[in-house]
Amino acid sequence: ELKDLNSSMTTPEMAREVEELRKDCASHTEKLERIKSATNHVTPEEKERVCSQQKLYCKEWRRRKRMATELLEAILEGYPKSKKQFFEEVGIETDEDHNVTLPAAV
Repeated sequence: ELKDLNSSMTTPEMAREVEELRKDCASHTEKLERIKSATNHVTPEEKERVCSQQKLYCKEWRRRKRMATELLEAILEGYPKSKKQFFEEVGIETDEDHNVTLPAAV
């Protein structure tokens, strides 16, 4: 029991702790009010517009990548060297070279 009393906080320590917690609570409340009163929220229409644009751009990216791949495969059919050597000679950089992946289709 004496051990418990010795390890517990004293009254002045508790008062400081309570005061610190009140300050934290006040700052968090103020931050919450600023967030709630912010007028720069994204409207559902804006969000939908941005999402539809992203879908369109990803669709175009896939289409262009497919077209380029088909064209390069056609060229490589008669090319005597490897695909990697051809890309180096021509200076083609692929998405895979830069660890870029297409976003998942939604």
